Amino acid sequence: MRNRTPKEFLLLSALTLLAGAAWIAISAPEPSRLESSQSAPSVGFLAPNFSLGSLDGETIQLSDLRGQAVILNLWASWCGPCRAEMPAIQNVYEAYADKGLVILALNATYQDDLASASAFAAELGLTYPILLDLDGSVSSQYNLRALPTTYFIDPEGRVQDVVIGGPMSEALLEIRAEELMRGLR
Repeated sequence: MRNRTPKEFLLLSALTLLAGAAWIAISAPEPSRLESSQSAPSVGFLAPNFSLGSLDGETIQLSDLRGQAVILNLWASWCGPCRAEMPAIQNVYEAYADKGLVILALNATYQDDLASASAFAAELGLTYPILLDLDGSVSSQYNLRALPTTYFIDPEGRVQDVVIGGPMSEALLEIRAEELMRGLR
């Protein structure tokens, strides 16, 4: 391997910066989806209500789940960290669903597609509700900035924690599930 000349180094650096700038521009959310006055749901405040259809054709409204602990995971099938954490979420669902834990996987379908979301859920054997945000309205309501993003919502409907990015470990999910379900006992 030869040493690069200063000109080659500068050219390579400039190309890298341009590629990074292009990636940021391409992956930025559409301005129409963001409202500058809108902030993400905050810890201690009520989670914004929504009503969405699921892959199974069921309609789920978040406010109907008051009295139950809810983990709301926003994801897309093309998201590597989403794929990596879904088996852990499924395991936690299987361990805690009978104890009152509800897990909702909200697919950012406006950035994904229905066939990919369905294939993803089938491939991973996901048995909890897969909600479809077809127009991005709920993602906008939750001021989605990165996938995955997970909200931990207590039985009173208040956000207790938010994890942006992933993948989350099964241990973290179990700890958060236990904390949320303390209010159910």
